[in-house]
Amino acid sequence: MVETIGELSKPLAGKRALVAGGDGEIGSVISAGLAADGADVAIAGLEEDSCQELADRLATGENRTGGHAFDTTDPDSVAGLVDTLTQDWGGVDILVNCVGILKLNLAENFDAAEWRSVVDINLTGAFLLSQAVGKAMIKQGTGGRIVHLTSVRGHVGLAIGGFSAYGASKAGVHLLIRQLASEWGKHQISINGVGAGFVRTALSEAALQNPDFANMVAARTPLGRVAELQEVANTAIYLAGPRSSFITGQILYVDGGLSASQ
Repeated sequence: MVETIGELSKPLAGKRALVAGGDGEIGSVISAGLAADGADVAIAGLEEDSCQELADRLATGENRTGGHAFDTTDPDSVAGLVDTLTQDWGGVDILVNCVGILKLNLAENFDAAEWRSVVDINLTGAFLLSQAVGKAMIKQGTGGRIVHLTSVRGHVGLAIGGFSAYGASKAGVHLLIRQLASEWGKHQISINGVGAGFVRTALSEAALQNPDFANMVAARTPLGRVAELQEVANTAIYLAGPRSSFITGQILYVDGGLSASQ
């Protein structure tokens, strides 16, 4: 069923959402937005305490929340997380995957073990989460939404060295999104990605204090600035909700026009 705008004051009421990496900077904003839209929100990350603390803050009295520890590179851990939600809440309707790692080094110097760790977390982890949640959604028979946080670096290269592992892993996620969308459309499961450009975070704030770096970022971006956390979160929440009901297999770039101009 396609909802009308008038029916969407709480567009995710009754939906069960899993936010992997939901206690991180972007993930916590996404988790808050999903809860505000009425969803039950399970926040999963490496540390259960921080996930549960956020879950407690997002409980509204009208939704369910919970914090969970898991390891995105461990198939048993991922499957166990989804099994727990299926048992406790009866299923999963939405997955938003915010788990990711960035390790920088020149391509000629990149250590093979570090390369594998980036690919394991960013790409293999995205697959394991998609696979476990996809199985649950197929069994439920009511469709679902899967959204992966990804990056413009999976689409365009950068002359500044260091992004070979990260960019390759995110490019893999982009193809994974398209492939799963093609396979699982018959189950009414949509899979999309949010391709972020440079985002203002606690980590990036220090770099942005350097005028040369800030000016370089602004000059490369048609809108002339970096993204705010809420702007990235808004796009993920849109793709997780009913307003994006006929969108699947897409990477929606939140990059101020960077990918369009390279």
